[in-house]
Amino acid sequence: MNIKTSNKAGFTLVEIMIVVAIIGLLAAIAIPNFVRARTTSQTNACINNLRQLDGAKQQWALEKGKLSTDSPVDSDIQPYLGRSSAGSLATMFCPLDSTKVATTSYTYGQVGTAPVCKKDATNHVLN
Repeated sequence: MNIKTSNKAGFTLVEIMIVVAIIGLLAAIAIPNFVRARTTSQTNACINNLRQLDGAKQQWALEKGKLSTDSPVDSDIQPYLGRSSAGSLATMFCPLDSTKVATTSYTYGQVGTAPVCKKDATNHVLN
């Protein structure tokens, strides 16, 4: 005597729809938080670059005896951005700048004023 039994294992359509709905809900929560964290990280990176540029500008002015109305150029502050005289502006750019060049990201300005981000001057501000 032959008894036929069906041992089919699988998920029903309802179960698959519930899993998809849960994944969609988690994505709806996670994606805005990821975007906010990335924006905050970019802002902090830019502000830290501005802080380093301002420190290098101030060191240049003190060492060279410059006035608060003098304005440095790249070659003036570059030695003050590293551990030796071969400092680098290569890493000094705003994360929003696609060219990744310091001169297109920041305006150094005079010694008496803080440097300014050209890409987002309202949020990327050195206090």
